[in-house]
Amino acid sequence: MRIGIRRRKIRSIAPAADTGVARHRGIYLLPNLFTTAALFSGFYAIVQAMGQHFEVAAIAIFAAMVFDGMDGRVARLTNTASAFGAQYDSLSDMTSFGVAPALVAYEWILRDLGRWGWAAAFVYCACAALRLARFNANIGVVDKRFFQGLPSPAAAALVAGFVWLAVDNHLSIRDSWMPWAAFAITVYAGLTMVSNAPFYSGKSFHLARSVPFGVMIVVVLAIFVVANDPPIALFILFCTYAVSGYATWAWIAWKGEENPVRPRHPAPPGDHP
Repeated sequence: MRIGIRRRKIRSIAPAADTGVARHRGIYLLPNLFTTAALFSGFYAIVQAMGQHFEVAAIAIFAAMVFDGMDGRVARLTNTASAFGAQYDSLSDMTSFGVAPALVAYEWILRDLGRWGWAAAFVYCACAALRLARFNANIGVVDKRFFQGLPSPAAAALVAGFVWLAVDNHLSIRDSWMPWAAFAITVYAGLTMVSNAPFYSGKSFHLARSVPFGVMIVVVLAIFVVANDPPIALFILFCTYAVSGYATWAWIAWKGEENPVRPRHPAPPGDHP
């Protein structure tokens, strides 16, 4: 005797893909507060430059650097990183480290050079935009230990540091060499941002990692030196960093090694090295 068994179709409900990141419709407040503070500092620098308060404008750009350095670390420590935060940070960087330094330098002294002055300011501003766009496009395909080109905050510190140094030490902007010195620094900072020189990023350094006692002594001495004369100390510091990438590039080329910031795109399927 045949017994027919009717098979029932069981609908399988596939679980949602676990990406390890919870979906939130809102915006994380804490890291974006620091980004907003950096954006405000850049905008405030522009306003102060328009009012001929160049020392305050330069200090505001350095304040933007501090806030910009904190938002990413806070996002990682609190696990609140998001695509919105990354895009917002890029737009803030363009204002604080692209537009603001160019306008501060132009209002301060580059306007005395006429068309050469605004051309230098535009070159810096355009290179900052190109550098940020390239950075976003090359995430994940370059060595994380290095930046490809001078980071925009360091370039802004180089320009703003020269302004702060000159104003604080009462250097006469009427001297014939001063506008051209500002021109050279502004153009150098802009072109170095879009270069392929590898600049150490410091991302491999973890605050939670133990360090020798001597490192703390060096940190204390560095704080003392900077606090003793911030304009000179910071300008020398960022000048050193601004040439370190070319020195590293030359050293790597001399050893015959590949540039670590050269993008490494994955090979297409089926291709073998």
